Amino acid sequence: MSLEEILNLKMNEKSTSQNLALFADPLQVAATLNSPKKALMCALFSYGNARLIVRFLRSLDFSLLEASEAEIRREVRAQKWLYRFQTNEDVAEIFVIFSRLCEAGLEGLVAEGLQKSGRMVDGVNLLLRELRSCAGVLRGDKMSDGLAFFLGAPFEESPKSPFKRVFMWLRWMVRDAQIDLGLFKNLPKSKLILPLDVHTHRVCLALGLCGRKSYDYKAAELITQNLARFDPLDPVKFDFALYRIGQSGELERTLAMLER
Repeated sequence: MSLEEILNLKMNEKSTSQNLALFADPLQVAATLNSPKKALMCALFSYGNARLIVRFLRSLDFSLLEASEAEIRREVRAQKWLYRFQTNEDVAEIFVIFSRLCEAGLEGLVAEGLQKSGRMVDGVNLLLRELRSCAGVLRGDKMSDGLAFFLGAPFEESPKSPFKRVFMWLRWMVRDAQIDLGLFKNLPKSKLILPLDVHTHRVCLALGLCGRKSYDYKAAELITQNLARFDPLDPVKFDFALYRIGQSGELERTLAMLER
């Protein structure tokens, strides 16, 4: 079988609501919220063990985003929510930051960066700057390490990070097929970049979709370009299948299919 045939086979097999339910995935929580802002919070918490991510996200009360900042801090402290690098105080500040974030402007913010350069990553950069602005960082306030990791760092000249969590959120928001949510109507699927993590990077190296051993933005861009050979209008449609191949231990079987 050709790589294109295998990827389409795996995409059709994996990118279904039934398959999504088989293993823990933050999209399971984001899909219940019907909110780009709440989904973004889910995506930014999506690092580490998927089962623990989902357990933590399900414990959160997202309705607090409509509360006053004083009430948010009081309730988050009472619930004692914390997750890996984020302390309870960090989680309280995250809720406060997202309560300040204008949900209606998120798509337009990404679109503004895209229109200036033709690259979705420049829209991501504007989004990261907006998050930091809501955190008060641009006014000189200092962030904890946990909060800085959660929000991510904008780049000055050229991107180095693959920005996996934000590109995953954009896949959820922009794509309107299979398991994705399609809440953004005015951003092109063709400009999405693969949400690259270390596991998907390993799978893509093995399948010949990437020859770059560095796990960075250039690798994500290269993989996306190679996937665009199979579907230039929607190259990231293969993302979930590639992720599942690695997560479910199917890489060896997939490589064997290529040899037939």
